[in-house]
Amino acid sequence: MENVNKKAVSSYFGALTFDQKAMLKKLPKEVYQALQKTIKTGNKLSVEIAGAVAHGMKEWAMENGATHYTHWFQPMTGATAEKHDAFLSIDRDGTAIERFSGGQLIQGEPDASSFPSGGMRTTFEARGYTAWDPSSPAFLMKGGKGYTLCVPTVFISYHGEALDEKTPLLRSMDAVSKSAIRLLGILGVDNVSRVNTYAGAEQEYFLVDRKFYSMRPDLIMSGRTLLGAMPPKGQQLEDHYFGSIPNRVLEFMQEVEEELYLLGIPAKTRHNEVAPHQFELAPIFERANIAADHNLLVMEVMRRVADRKGFALLMHEKPFAGINGSGKHNNWSIGTAEGMNLLEPGDTPESNIQFLVFLAAVLKGVFKRSAVLRASIASIGNDHRLGANEAPPAVVTVFLGELLEKVLDAIEAGKVDFATEKQVLNLGLAHLPILNKDYTDRNRTSPFAFTGNKFEFRAVGSSQPISVPNMVLNTLMAEAMDELANEIQEKIDGGVEKDAAILEVLRAEITATKPVRYQGDNYSENLQEAAANRSLPNLKNTPQALRSLLEVDTREMFSRYGVLSDQELTSRLNTRLERYVKGIDIEARTLQLMLKTFVIPDVSEYQGELASSYNALVEASSRIGVSDKALKSQGAHLKELAENLSDLLDLTAELDVVIAKLGSVGEEFEAADFCAEVVLPSMDKVRAVADHLELMVDRSKWELPTYSEMLFEH
Repeated sequence: MENVNKKAVSSYFGALTFDQKAMLKKLPKEVYQALQKTIKTGNKLSVEIAGAVAHGMKEWAMENGATHYTHWFQPMTGATAEKHDAFLSIDRDGTAIERFSGGQLIQGEPDASSFPSGGMRTTFEARGYTAWDPSSPAFLMKGGKGYTLCVPTVFISYHGEALDEKTPLLRSMDAVSKSAIRLLGILGVDNVSRVNTYAGAEQEYFLVDRKFYSMRPDLIMSGRTLLGAMPPKGQQLEDHYFGSIPNRVLEFMQEVEEELYLLGIPAKTRHNEVAPHQFELAPIFERANIAADHNLLVMEVMRRVADRKGFALLMHEKPFAGINGSGKHNNWSIGTAEGMNLLEPGDTPESNIQFLVFLAAVLKGVFKRSAVLRASIASIGNDHRLGANEAPPAVVTVFLGELLEKVLDAIEAGKVDFATEKQVLNLGLAHLPILNKDYTDRNRTSPFAFTGNKFEFRAVGSSQPISVPNMVLNTLMAEAMDELANEIQEKIDGGVEKDAAILEVLRAEITATKPVRYQGDNYSENLQEAAANRSLPNLKNTPQALRSLLEVDTREMFSRYGVLSDQELTSRLNTRLERYVKGIDIEARTLQLMLKTFVIPDVSEYQGELASSYNALVEASSRIGVSDKALKSQGAHLKELAENLSDLLDLTAELDVVIAKLGSVGEEFEAADFCAEVVLPSMDKVRAVADHLELMVDRSKWELPTYSEMLFEH
C-alpha cells in the first residue's frame, strides 16, 4: 500500500478489507445484493454466489499484492490460527494459474488434532473444518514481503462440534436477537428485523524495551515477572495517567493506528494508563462478533509493530507485582438493526418503559448468572488482578448510579402512575425526567457498570479474547428476556392490562435483583460483607469460578439456547482447567530455573566477594582506622545476606518438591486447586526472599533487568 502518513484517515480507512466499496467494485450487482442479504439475515449463500464472491475477492486481493489466502479462526487457545495456501494452481497441461473457488472460500480443512478439544475428540482424529463467516469482512494482513488474504471463519469438528470461540458467540447473537424481538413485540414494537449486541474493548498493555525482555526468562515463558523488587518510585505520584506520551511510544501508537485503519478497525483513543509504561487503545463500538475479531487483530498488530520498534508488548493481566495490571473493559450494549439502542434512556413514557424492561433483563441475567459471568473471565493472569485495588473484585455486582437507583426504588415502592399524562414515573416532578446518559458519575470499582447507554464489564482480562465473555452476556440476556416476556404475557393472558402487567413484572424483578445492585466502593471490606449477606458468589480463583460450569442449570441454559451443547461446554471446562494447570506449571518451572541459574549464583558470588572484602577490612582495620560501627554494619549486612540466602535455598528446595508433586496430582479440579492453594503460595514465598536479596546485592552482580529499568527506561 502507498504511504498514508499525510492522508486523512477517512481516505484510506478499510483499504485492506473486502468492504462494501470493494464488493461493489468487484462483484456483479446480484451477487453483491445476495451477499449483503446473507450478512444481514444469516441466510446461506448458494454455491454459485459463493463462487462469484470468491473470484471477486481473489481479484481484489491479488491487485493488492496477495499471493496466498488463509482461513483465519479462533481455536480454544486464546489466540488466532491460520494455514496459508497459494492461489497458484497447475492445470493438466502444466499451465500455472491463480484460482480461488467458492468451495475454497466457504470451507477449509486444517489439521485439528493439535488444537484443544477438551476431550471432544481423540488426537488421532485430525479432521476439522473452517467455515466462512460472511458477517465479518475478509482482510489483507501484511507480513514478510507481501500480503495474505485472511477469511474470518469458524472452526468445527468432523461431527459439527464447535472447536473455536467464535461459533458460540455467533450462536449467542442469534439467541439474543430471537428473544429480544419477542420481548419487543410484547411491548408493542414491531417490524424489527434483527437485534444485535455491540461491543467495544478498551485494550490496556505494557511496553518494555526488547533488550530487557530478552534477558527475562519469566517474561518470555509466562508473560509476567516472577521475580522483581519494587523500585523506589512506582505509580504513587499518579503522574503517568493521561501524561505526555513518550515520543518513541507515540511513534509505536501512530504506526499501530495506521495499520488498524487500513484494516477497517476504528481505533479512537490512545493514552497513558495508570502504571509506568502502561498504555491504552480504545475503539469505536461494532457488532460483537466483528469487535471480537478486531480486538484479536489489534493485539496481533500491536505485537508486530512492537517488534519492529524494539519493544516487547506485554498483554498479561499482571506483568509486574505491586504495579497496576491491565484489563480490557468490555463495553456492551444491545440494539436493533434499525438503529434503536435498547439500553438508551428516553424522553417519552413509552421509550422509558422499554428501557426499564431491558434494564431489568440485564439485572435479572447478571444476578442469576453472576457465577458464570465470573467464570467467563477467569484465568491465571486475571486471578492476580481482580480485587487488587486496580480492578473489580471477584464479586460481580451492578452499578446504576444515583438517578436510576432512585427510579428503581420508586417503582419498587409503588410510586408510579401510568394514567397521569401517560407518565411512567411520577417522582413528585411536574414532568417525567429525561434519563440523560450522563446523569450519574462513573464508578470505576464496579465490575459491571451502567455508563449511559451501555454496560461496561470491567473485569475482562487484557490478554483474553472477548468472544467468551460476550457469548455469556448474550446468553444470560436471552434467557432473562424470555423469562420477562413469559411473565408479562402470562399476566396479560390472565386479564391484566398490558401497562399494568409490565409494571407488576418490573416491580417484582427490581425487588428480586436488588442484591446485585451495589453503588459503593467495590474495593472496600463493605463489599465483601455485602456479598456474604446477599449470598452473592465470591469466587476468588479460577478453579472456584469454573465449578459454576458444572451446574446442571447452567448447562441447560447454554443447551436450550443452542449456544453450547453439553459436550461443547464440558470441552471448554476441560480446556480451561488444562490450560490453567499447564500455565502455572510453566510459571513454577520457569521460577525454578531462574532461581538456580540466576539468583542463587548471583547472590552466592556476591556473598563470597563481600565476605572476602569484610575479612580483609577486619585485618586492616587497625592499620587504616576503620571504626567499630562501620565493621559492625558490614558484618550485619553480610550476616543478613547469608541468612536470606539460606532461606532462599530452603524455599527453593520446597518449591522443587511442590513442582514434582504437581505432576502426580491426577483429577483436573484437584490439580487446579493444588496450583491455586499450594503452588502459587510456594512461588510467592520464595519470591519474597529473592526480591529482598535483589535489594541487597551489588547491581553489577545481579543479571536480571530490574523493575526500575523495565518501567522507566524508554
